Amino acid sequence: MDELTTLVKIVTDRRLAVLPFLDFSDRNGTSKDLQLVRLLESDPTITQNKIVKTLYGSTEAKSQTTFRKLKSRVQQKLLNHLYFLDHTDARHVVSRRHEQHCLGLLHQAKILSGEAEYKLAERLYRKALTLATEAELTQYAVMCARTLRILYAEMRNPARFKVMNKQLNELQKLLELEDEAEQLYYEIKVFSQHKVRWRQFILKQLPDYLERLELLHKKAKSYNTFYFLYVTKMSREELTGNYEEIIRLTTATEKALKQGKINEKRFDKRFNNYMSVYAHLQCRRAEKGLQLAEEYFKDFHYSSGNWFYYLEIYLLLAMHAAQYGQAYDLLQQARRNPYYRKQRPAAQQRWELYEAYIQLIQPEQSPLKMRHFAQLVQTVPDYSRDKQGYNVAILILQFLYFLRRRDIEGLLARLEGLRKYEQRHLRNPATLRSQLFFRMLLLTVKENFMSQACEQKALPLLERLKVAPQPGEAYGEIEIIPYENLWQYTLDILRKLEAEQTAAEHAGRNYVG
Repeated sequence: MDELTTLVKIVTDRRLAVLPFLDFSDRNGTSKDLQLVRLLESDPTITQNKIVKTLYGSTEAKSQTTFRKLKSRVQQKLLNHLYFLDHTDARHVVSRRHEQHCLGLLHQAKILSGEAEYKLAERLYRKALTLATEAELTQYAVMCARTLRILYAEMRNPARFKVMNKQLNELQKLLELEDEAEQLYYEIKVFSQHKVRWRQFILKQLPDYLERLELLHKKAKSYNTFYFLYVTKMSREELTGNYEEIIRLTTATEKALKQGKINEKRFDKRFNNYMSVYAHLQCRRAEKGLQLAEEYFKDFHYSSGNWFYYLEIYLLLAMHAAQYGQAYDLLQQARRNPYYRKQRPAAQQRWELYEAYIQLIQPEQSPLKMRHFAQLVQTVPDYSRDKQGYNVAILILQFLYFLRRRDIEGLLARLEGLRKYEQRHLRNPATLRSQLFFRMLLLTVKENFMSQACEQKALPLLERLKVAPQPGEAYGEIEIIPYENLWQYTLDILRKLEAEQTAAEHAGRNYVG
C-alpha cells in the first residue's frame, strides 16, 4: 500500500485542474473542440472556410482568428491522445506495442525519479529493461541499464551497481554492432530507392555489404542484425530479379519463425508475406500468388500505408491472372478507403494508371467513363523523370489506345516516342522483355495493321519474349499486364479493325448496288 499511497499523493498534489484531452465518450457534447473533430471525421476533405462557417456562422476575420486558436488547442489535445492509442490490433506492426509499452515505463520511471521516489522508479526501470531485453530493443535496454546504474550509484548500492555496469557494457557492445548493421542497410536503401543508375551502382557493392552484415550477425546473434541481413538479402534478389530465391527465402523465414528461431515480438510477418506475394507476381505464378494475396490481405490494417502497397500487388496479380473483374473490385476498394488521399501523389497516379489499363481491356460503355478514360490516357503524366519504371507502361497504354481508335496521327506520334525511348533507355540486356514487346508493337505499323502478317512475323519475337527473364528492380520496370497477354489483345484489336473495315466495304458496295 505504501507505493499506492505515494502515487496517490503525487497525482493528487500535482495533477492538472483540467485534463488536456477530448471527451470522446460525450456523444452529445456541443463543445467547439468536439464539433471540429466530428466535422473532420465525417469529411476529411472539408475546407477551412466551410468549417469556420459551420462553427461560427461566418468567415469574417474575427471568426478566422478564433478558429486558429481552436485548431491549435484541438491539435494539442489530439497529440496528447497519441499516448493512449490501441496497439493490440495484430494488423499493425507487432513490435510497436512492445516498444510503446517500454517507452511508457521509461517515461513513468523518469517522472518518479524526478519526484525522488527511487524505489518505485527502480522497479519500473527494471521492468522496462526486462521488456526491452525480451523484445531485443537494444537501444532502450541501454537507456534502462544506464539509468539504473546511475540510480544504484545514487542509492549507494555497490553490488547492484557492479552487476548493472557489467550488463550495460555488454549491451553497449551489442548496440555498436547493431548500429553498424543499421548504417550499412540504410546506405543500401537510400541508393536502391533512388534513380535507376544508382540502383545499378549499389548492386555492384552489395556482395561487400552482405559479407560485412553476415560477420556482424555472427558476432551479435541478435534480432536486429538478423533483420538487416534478411532485408539486404531480399534487396539483392529483388534488384537482380531473382524472385525464385525470394520465394525460397520467405518460405525459410516463415518456417524459422514458427520454430521460434526468430523473435516473434519483433518480426513483421506481413513484410515477409508481402515479399512472397510480390515474388509470385514476378515469377509469373499469378494464380498461386492470387491465392496467397487473398489469404494474407486480412493481416493488413486499412489505415496503414502498407495496406495500399499490398493491394497494388494484389491487383496486379489479378491482372496477370486475367481476373479483370476482381482487379476492378480491388481498385474500387482502394478508392473507398478513407485514407486514400493520404498517399503520395505518385501513388495515387499509379492507381489512375491501373484503372486506365482495366478500362482498356474491359471498357465500360457509359459515355462518362469513356470520356474520362480518353482524357486519362492522353494526359497521364510521366511518373518519374528517371529512365524506366512506369514510363514503359504509359507508352504502351497510349499506343494501344490510339491503335484501338485507329487514330493514325496519334499512333505515329506514339510510334516515334516508342522508337526514341527504346534507343535511349532500353539498351541494357535486362530490359529485353520491353525491347521485344516494343518491336512487336512497331510491327503493327510496318505491316499496315494486317493481323495475320503481324502474328506471323512476330512469332520469333514472341517465342523470345516467353523465355526472357523478368528484369530486377535495379532496372525499374513493371508490367501491369504481361506482354504476352497484351500482344494477344493487340492482335484482337487488329482483327476487330479488319472486320469493321470489311463490313464497311460490304455496306458500301451494297449501297452502290
